[in-house]
Amino acid sequence: TLPFLYDMGERTGWFTAQKVADMLAVSESTPGPIGVNMAVYTGYTTAGLPGSVCALVGLVAPSIIVIIIVAAFLKAFRDNRYVVGAFYGIRPASTGRIAAAGLTVAAGALLNLAAWEGVSRFWSVIDWKACLLAACVIAAGRKWQKLHPAVFILICAVLGAVFRFGGA
Repeated sequence: TLPFLYDMGERTGWFTAQKVADMLAVSESTPGPIGVNMAVYTGYTTAGLPGSVCALVGLVAPSIIVIIIVAAFLKAFRDNRYVVGAFYGIRPASTGRIAAAGLTVAAGALLNLAAWEGVSRFWSVIDWKACLLAACVIAAGRKWQKLHPAVFILICAVLGAVFRFGGA
C-alpha cells in the first residue's frame, strides 16, 4: 500500500511523502486494518466523505470477490505440491515487501527527506528529535513489554504535539 500511495501522490499531486507519513501515523493509531484506514483517510483527504466511502468500497469489494474465488479453487488444490511450493515462495517475498515498506516509513520518520537533494553530509538530514524519540520508545517497549501499544502511541502523539515534531 505504501509504495502505491507514494507513487500516486507523486503522479497526481494529491499529497506529498510527508502527508503519506502523516496518514500512516493516523491510520496506525486508529483501530482496524491499516489498508482500510489508509484508504478511508486518503479518500477523505482528497474528496471528503464521498471520497472516503468510494475509497473504502474500492479497496474492500475487489478483495472480497478475489478471496471468494481463490477460496473456492484452493479447496480443490490444497494438497497440490505446486500450490504448496508457491505459498512457500510467497512467504519470503511478502516479508521482503513488508521490510521495504518499513524502511521507507522509517526513512520518512527519521530523516528530513525534503533537505536530501544537494546535501553533502548525511548527518545534516537526520531528524535528531525523531531518532531520540524512536530510541526512547524502543527502550521503553523493551522495559515495559506488558504495556499495550496504544499507551506508547498516545504518549508519542502528545510528545509530538508538545515538542512540535515534523516541522512548523
